[in-house]
Amino acid sequence: MFDVETPALLLYRDVMERNLKHMADRARRLGVSLRPHIKTHKCLELGRRQVAYGAHGITVSTLFEAEAFVRGGFTDLTWAFPLDPSHVAHVQRIGQAGATVRVILDDLDTAKALAGSGLHVWLKVDCGYHRAGVDPSSRYGLEVARELGAERGLMFDGILSHSGHAYRTRNTDEAAQIAEQERQVMVWFAELLRKDALPVRGVSVGSTPAMAAVKSLTGVTEARPGNYIFYDRTMVLIGCCEPQDVAVSVLATVVSHQPGASHFVVDAGALSLSKDLGPTHVGLEPAFGAVKDHPELTVASVSQEHGLIRAAASAAIEGKFKVGQQIEIIPNHSCLTEAHFDEYVVIEGGRVMDRWHIERGR
Repeated sequence: MFDVETPALLLYRDVMERNLKHMADRARRLGVSLRPHIKTHKCLELGRRQVAYGAHGITVSTLFEAEAFVRGGFTDLTWAFPLDPSHVAHVQRIGQAGATVRVILDDLDTAKALAGSGLHVWLKVDCGYHRAGVDPSSRYGLEVARELGAERGLMFDGILSHSGHAYRTRNTDEAAQIAEQERQVMVWFAELLRKDALPVRGVSVGSTPAMAAVKSLTGVTEARPGNYIFYDRTMVLIGCCEPQDVAVSVLATVVSHQPGASHFVVDAGALSLSKDLGPTHVGLEPAFGAVKDHPELTVASVSQEHGLIRAAASAAIEGKFKVGQQIEIIPNHSCLTEAHFDEYVVIEGGRVMDRWHIERGR
């Protein structure tokens, strides 16, 4: 198939470019700035492509990513992970390199500790995901907002949410409902704070399924989807995209196939595909990925380096998938999958055209 040592992470450039253009156009139509989450790809080349399509800054998940992208010339970043005081000095050091690193928090003591820090700060709001963020209807949430809004030696950027529960939907109608609920919560809270004379400069929301389905973002200023650059098997199965929109796959080689067996083994296991079980909430059996162009096969189990591909019956694979043969696996979760690789093997016109480095690390 490809003259590439496996396991390898393939990136189909034409599909990726189409995804970038589609989301950039959608953000413009919805009237919001796009601040894509680069944790999905962790790649300078891809971040530059997003900026070329009009992205206003980027979102990162780790300070390692922040440092790598600042070195690569990016100057406006949001670290979308709850800040604790022990990381303040590190954030400030990155900012001294000439970049604005925006942080998020949902803790009153941390907000007070940032007085005089000079940092740009978002208040994290729980819009229904119930992972992190202040309850916007609580007295505590208002207290944290007032502390940040007093701007005692910091800049209050506004309020930020993540509709991660949109990944648990079953179709675009459900995702659109989640997106509208997120919008309503955030716009209501922003107005509440403004009536309290607090500066709310921005209202930031984000998740790929919500952004793909939302019908209106009135009152929102920016969105932070990430997965849309690649999509994955989960996104297909919840109706967020079509199979032809998935831009990455894991190239693997058959390493064992015993006569009469209803399974064979490939060299892509948990350290290539992750242990994400896929969208079992839509009624599917757990699986660790799909074999491209072979719907009769599933990635039934993974150990560290082994992937076990199973068919319903041995007859379905008898005489096929011999040792040495390559297959492509569509990952359940592209963000977790790319984090296991050092580079993308870039495919254009059916050929390997380039290799792009992945900035991964702690």
